[in-house]
Amino acid sequence: VQLQAFGGGLVRPGTTRRLACVYSGNVLDSMGWYRQAPGKERELVATISNSGSTNYADSVKGRFAISRERAKNTMYLQMSSLKPEDTGIYYCTAGYRRDGSDYPSYWGQGTEVTVSS
Repeated sequence: VQLQAFGGGLVRPGTTRRLACVYSGNVLDSMGWYRQAPGKERELVATISNSGSTNYADSVKGRFAISRERAKNTMYLQMSSLKPEDTGIYYCTAGYRRDGSDYPSYWGQGTEVTVSS
């Protein structure tokens, strides 16, 4: 599985940004976005299963939306009402889903998002 994320950059608080992840190969059961803020551990942002079932971190619920466009082999993360604490490197993943939990097996190279005025 090959994954490549795009769309990061410097954005103002309160604005919207969309990340994209172009993939190839068998993405297994689910795909997702994780992020790592400076000095912090990597954390789950959102995941989507092959059936379209989604999970979100509490910190992004209602502001972020994950989706997939299979015809284009692309996954998206629509980010709205961005906050400085959303700053980090965002990674797209592919992996397994078991009993409602996601286990990423493949990672893309990451795209950096900086939310600052």
